[in-house]
Amino acid sequence: MACTGEKPQFRAIDITGAEYARDFQLTDHNGQPRSLKDFAGKVVVIFFGYTQCPDVCPTSMAELAEVKRALGKDGDKLQGLFVTIDPERDTSAVLKAYMGNFDPGFLALRGTPEQTAVVAKDFKVFYKKVGGQTPTSYTMDHSAGSYVFDTQGRVRLYTRYGSGAAALASDIQLLLKSG
Repeated sequence: MACTGEKPQFRAIDITGAEYARDFQLTDHNGQPRSLKDFAGKVVVIFFGYTQCPDVCPTSMAELAEVKRALGKDGDKLQGLFVTIDPERDTSAVLKAYMGNFDPGFLALRGTPEQTAVVAKDFKVFYKKVGGQTPTSYTMDHSAGSYVFDTQGRVRLYTRYGSGAAALASDIQLLLKSG
């Protein structure tokens, strides 16, 4: 494809050249400051969620782990990132334990509530706290898609929740082939 000038036929939504979802400045669950450039040479998949999510978040992360396994030896070229939209409850320790359920190489990122709002706005991610019966039993409504970046750190795809591991694995393989 790179030689023929043909555009890859992605299964996800091709957002190549988008003027949003450019970068982030957050801290990972190990306390390391992170930005997109830290993952140069890898395809990066970013999902925004929270650890107490009952369905969408764990399903999305489990699917991403399945994609990494399906890529075989190319799985090492995939970096999964989970950005919490609930920094109030999702401490570094909580995030580290949560990520351990999916893949040891995946990282969770968090910021202050203000940093989270800035990054979410830049990525066009919706989230909103929904009150519960007690002050700490709230839930979070949120967008449920993932952003996929190529090995050069450019945003390329938006994949909707429920698209399936096979579709995402296929798209990632296309990105790896096209450089």
